Amino acid sequence: MHELSIVYSVVSSATEALAGRKVAKVNSVLLRVGALSGIMEDPLQFCWGLATAGTLLAGSGLVVERVPVTVRCRPCGEDMALDGVQSFRCPRCGTLSLEVLKGRELEIVSLEIEEDGDDAHSGVAPGDSEKERPAGG
Repeated sequence: MHELSIVYSVVSSATEALAGRKVAKVNSVLLRVGALSGIMEDPLQFCWGLATAGTLLAGSGLVVERVPVTVRCRPCGEDMALDGVQSFRCPRCGTLSLEVLKGRELEIVSLEIEEDGDDAHSGVAPGDSEKERPAGG
């Protein structure tokens, strides 16, 4: 189950993103996962409580946004989402060779937090700096 190591990496990255901030609580972490990533949501959810125990993320929820496979068919010249990952034939012309545009993602999109001394929720995207964040965030 490689999901456990993935979850530990997400927890580590999220904790680093929050370094230097006065965070009272992390409510949730939004994770974007592509259909071709090979990552299953149920094991991620199962591992979340184990990996976050004793960290700033303890008690937070993991929200998983699934990204469907999007391909480009060169003969048709169009981008389209596939219904599944079993067939990579163009739904319009039947061409087998398609360029995969989306569906391999694994990224932390945002963290919903409560800052110390502030009842408002704010979102933090990993990599944000103080100057890049909107007021109140």
